[in-house]
Amino acid sequence: MHALTILLLALLGLPLTIGGGWLLSLGGSPFYLFSGLVVLAVAVGMLARKRWATPLYAVWLLVLLAWSLWEAGLYWWPLATRLGLPVIIGVLMAVPAARRGATGEGRFGAGWPVLAASLLTAVVALVGIPRHLHEIEGTLPMDVVNADPKLGDGALAEGDWNAYGRTGHGQRFSPLKQITPDNVANLDVAWQIQTGDVRGPQDVTETTYQATPLKINDTLYLCTPHSLAIALDADTGKERWRFDPKAGMESQRQHQTCRGVSFHASTALTATAAAAPAQAAAGTATCSNRIFLPSSDAKLHALDAATGKPCADFGSNGAIDLTHNMPFKQGGYYYATSPPLVAGDTVIIAGAVNDNYAVNSPSGVIRAYDVRSGKLLWNWDSGNAAKTAPFDPNDPSQVYTASSPNSWSVASADLELGLAYFPMGNRTPDQLGMFRNADEEKYATSVVALDLATGQVRWVRQFVHHDLWDMDSPAQPVLLDLDLAKGRTPALVVPTKQGDVYVLDRRDGTPLQQVSERAAPQGTDIPGQTVAATQPVSALSFEPPALRESDMWGASLIDQMMCRIAFKKLRYEGRYTPPSLQGSLIYPGNFGVFNWGSVAVDPQRQVMFGMPTYLAFVSTLVPKAEIAGQQTNTGEQGLNENAGADYAVAMHPFLSPIGVPCQVPPWGTVAAADLRTGKIAYQYRNGTIRDLSPVPLPIRVGVPGIGGPLLTASGVAFLGAAVDNNFRAYDVASGKILWDVRIPAGGQATPMSYLNSQGEQMVVLVAGGHGSIGTKAGDYVVAYKLKK
Repeated sequence: MHALTILLLALLGLPLTIGGGWLLSLGGSPFYLFSGLVVLAVAVGMLARKRWATPLYAVWLLVLLAWSLWEAGLYWWPLATRLGLPVIIGVLMAVPAARRGATGEGRFGAGWPVLAASLLTAVVALVGIPRHLHEIEGTLPMDVVNADPKLGDGALAEGDWNAYGRTGHGQRFSPLKQITPDNVANLDVAWQIQTGDVRGPQDVTETTYQATPLKINDTLYLCTPHSLAIALDADTGKERWRFDPKAGMESQRQHQTCRGVSFHASTALTATAAAAPAQAAAGTATCSNRIFLPSSDAKLHALDAATGKPCADFGSNGAIDLTHNMPFKQGGYYYATSPPLVAGDTVIIAGAVNDNYAVNSPSGVIRAYDVRSGKLLWNWDSGNAAKTAPFDPNDPSQVYTASSPNSWSVASADLELGLAYFPMGNRTPDQLGMFRNADEEKYATSVVALDLATGQVRWVRQFVHHDLWDMDSPAQPVLLDLDLAKGRTPALVVPTKQGDVYVLDRRDGTPLQQVSERAAPQGTDIPGQTVAATQPVSALSFEPPALRESDMWGASLIDQMMCRIAFKKLRYEGRYTPPSLQGSLIYPGNFGVFNWGSVAVDPQRQVMFGMPTYLAFVSTLVPKAEIAGQQTNTGEQGLNENAGADYAVAMHPFLSPIGVPCQVPPWGTVAAADLRTGKIAYQYRNGTIRDLSPVPLPIRVGVPGIGGPLLTASGVAFLGAAVDNNFRAYDVASGKILWDVRIPAGGQATPMSYLNSQGEQMVVLVAGGHGSIGTKAGDYVVAYKLKK
C-alpha cells in the first residue's frame, strides 16, 4: 500500500509539474505547477517516511478545495474533475499501511488530518450534486392564446402527417390529444420493423438515419440513408412497397442520408397536366398522388404513392437529374439530403454542396419544377439572384454560379402569401471569404423569402455577416401567427447554430423580437481575408456564455490541465473568433446550438420547445504545403483540402486527450420559450452518458445530440436525438421527463404522430444512429401507442 500510494502521488505530481509549467508559460493558472510541486514533495516525503508528508497533503487538499470553489462554485461536475483523483489518493494515504514506519507515528498517527481533509473535500463536492450549471428553472405558460390557429393545410386530416414538419408550416406540432402528461408513461411498442438498409464498411463517416415518416390515409412513407423509399401499413408496419433508385456508393459524398420524402395530392387537372390522359392512352403510366424522393446520386424521383412505381410523365421516366446546368459535376459533391418543398402544383428542391472540398464546386441553386411534368419553372441562384427565368436543361452554355450558397435543410411555405422560406448556407470554402461575389455575401447564412410563382426574392434576413465559421442556417423556418400587442401577426421562427432564435414578420422579414448588432473580434493572419466589424444577435437567444480557462473540464485534474493548455494555445476572443493558422476556438461550434432538427412550436399556446446543444470546435487554416501526403476530404470533420485555394481547413470538436469535451457540462439541454414575450421559461440538462462511457451508467450529465422535437396539443413533447439510445417524453409546461425508454439504436431523427385505423394515437421514431457522433447504427422504425 505504501508503494502504491507513492506511485499514485508521482503519477499525479509529475504531469502537474511539467504541464503546470507549460500552462504558466502560456499565461494560464499557476495553480497546477504549484500543485505538482507540492504533490511531488509529498511523494518524496512518503518515500523517505517523513512525518510531515501526510499533513502537507491534507493542507494541499484544503487549498485545492478552496481554489476549486473560487473557480467553479458549488457545482458537482466542475468540482468532481478537480477533486476526484486527489481525494482518492488522500483516502489511500489515510490507511495505516500506507504510512507504516513513518517516524514518530502511532497506530493512526498523522493519518487523521489527510482523512479529515479528504472527507471534507468529498462532502463539499457531494453537496454540489443537486446544483447544475447554466440551468434555468421555471414553467412555461400553457394558456391557449389561439384556439383555431392556421396549421398549414386546412384540408389535412387531424390524424395525418403529410410533410416533414407535418405541414408546410414546419411546426412539428400534432393536434392529437390522446397521449397526455398523465398517461404518457403507459406508452408501449405497438410495432417495430427493420428496413434492411444498414451501414456498411464502404459507407462514408456521416452515414445517418434522420428520416421523419409521412402518414397519408392508411400508409406511412419514409426514406432510408441509401435513398430507398418505403411504404408501410400505418397500423402494423408491414411493408407495402419499396423503391430502390440504385443511387450507388460514392466515397466523396460528405453525407449519406435522407431526412424524408414529400407528398403531392391529386387535384383537378391544370393546363400543365392536361396532357396526362393522352399520355396514359399512349401507354405511359401517370400517377395521381405522388411521393417525391431525393436520392444521393443527385436525382429527384416522382413515385406513385399507391404502388411505388416511377411516374413516367415526370422528367425522364420518373426522375430529374439535378446536375443539369451545373458548372461542375464532381461525383458526390452535390445531392439533396432534405425533402423537397411541395407548394401547390410546384415541387421546389435545393441541395447540399460539400463543404471545403473545392473552390470550384456545384452551384447551390434552388429550382422549382411542375409536380406532374417535371418542367423547370424557375431557378434561383444565390450567386446570381436576379436571374430566375428557367435555364434550358439541354443548353450547356447556361450554367449556374459555381459554389454559390446552398440550402441543404428543409424549407417552409405560406401559400396565402405566395412565399417559400429557405434557410441558406454558406459559400464553399466556409472559412475563406475571398472568393465571394456581392450576391453571395448578401444571401449566405440567412433566411430568404422567394416568390412561389417566380422565384424572385421578396426579402432576406442575414444571421451572420461574411460567415467564416460554417454557421449555415440549418433549421427549417417555422410559421405561426403570434398574438402581440399590435395584434395577430404572421410570424417566422428561425433557430440558428449560434443559438439565436429569430422571430420575424414573415411578410417582410421585420424583427418581432429585437435584433441588434454586436462588435465582433477582428484581425486575420492570411492575405485577402476580411472580417465583418459587427454581427447580428437576437433578443431571444440560447447563446452560451463565453468560455474561460476555468470552464475547462476533463475526466481528471490532469485531463483538465491539458484542456487548459489547449485553450491557451488557441486563438479565442469569444463568439466569431476568426479562423486562424494558429487554430481558433469556435464556440458555439459549427455543430450548432440548433441544427436541422429545428424547434417544435405550439401554434395554440404560441410557445416553442427545442434542444440547445453546446460543443466547442477547433478551426485551423493549414497552408497547402503542409498537407502533402495527408488524407483529406473525409467528411465535415477532419482535414478538408479546399482544392483551388491556398489553405486547407481542419475542423474537429474541442476534446481532451481521452476524448471527452474540454468544456464543463452540460453539453446538451432541453428548453422552452414564450414566443410572444421572447422569454426563456426553462432550460435543463438532457441525456445521459450511458452509451458514452465504458461502464453503462445512466448519469444525466446533459449530452450533445442532433435531431428534432415533436409537440402535441395535450402538452407533451417527444425527443430522441441525444447521444444515448433513449427516447423521451417531456411535460412541455415544466420540462420534466415523463417517459424514458431505451431504443435499439441511436435516435438521431425527428418523431411524428398520427392516428391509426382504430383511432389510436401513434408516435413513431426511426432509430439508425449517426456516423459522425458515433451512436449505434441500425435500421429500425419503432411505433408506440398507449397500452390498452
